[in-house]
Amino acid sequence: MQTELNNTAIIRFLKSKFKSAGFIDSLKIRYRSLICPFIPLIKLVEPGDNVGDIGCGSGQFMLLVSEFSTPSYVYGIEISERLVKNANDLFSTLPRGYYDFEAYDGVKFPAKIAEMDVIFLVDVLHHVPVAHQEDFMKALAATMKPGTRLVLKDINAASPLVYCNKMHDLIFAGEIGNELKMKDARKLLEANGLTIIHQEKRRMYVYPHYTIIAQK
Repeated sequence: MQTELNNTAIIRFLKSKFKSAGFIDSLKIRYRSLICPFIPLIKLVEPGDNVGDIGCGSGQFMLLVSEFSTPSYVYGIEISERLVKNANDLFSTLPRGYYDFEAYDGVKFPAKIAEMDVIFLVDVLHHVPVAHQEDFMKALAATMKPGTRLVLKDINAASPLVYCNKMHDLIFAGEIGNELKMKDARKLLEANGLTIIHQEKRRMYVYPHYTIIAQK
C-alpha cells in the first residue's frame, strides 16, 4: 500500500502497470482520475473489507483499491469475458485467493456477492437499459448480505451537463447512457430495502457526479 493518495500518485501508479497501453487506455490512465472521484471512493474502503466491483471492466479501479487501501479480498464481475481476462491478467502477480474476477450475464448475480462488505457500482447503472434498471437493483439488493454497504456513483441526470457524459459514452462506449437523477436513484435504492447513509454531489470539470452510500 502507498502512503499517499492523490491524482499524481494514481496516474503514476497506473502508468507503471500499463506501460504498453493502447490509445484509449492511455487516455483513461492519464485523465479518468481527474474527471471521476476515485479518491473519495477509495477512502470508503475500510481495513479488512471484502470489496466487490460490479461492472469491473479490466480491473483498474480494484487495482487502485488494492494499492491505496487495505482490503482483505477484491472481487469483480463483468459481462465481457475479454475484460474479465484483462482483470485476471492485471492481478496475476498478486496471490490467488486475494482476488477473483468472473463473467456474469448481467441478470443473475453470483452468490459470492453475498460475501462482500462493500460493493461499488461506479458508472454502471446508466449503462443498464431503463426497462431493466429496477430489476437489476432488486436482484443486487436481494443478493447482498445484511450490513453490506453499496456505493452507487453515477452521473446526475438532473444537471444539464449530463449531455457531456452522453457524448463521452457515445465516443468511448458507442452508446447513449440512461442516467438517473440523484433523487430517483435514491428512491430506487430505498424501494429495494436499502437505507441511505450518505449522499453527495460533486462536479469535476463538465461531469456532474453523485455518490450515494446505502446499507442493507
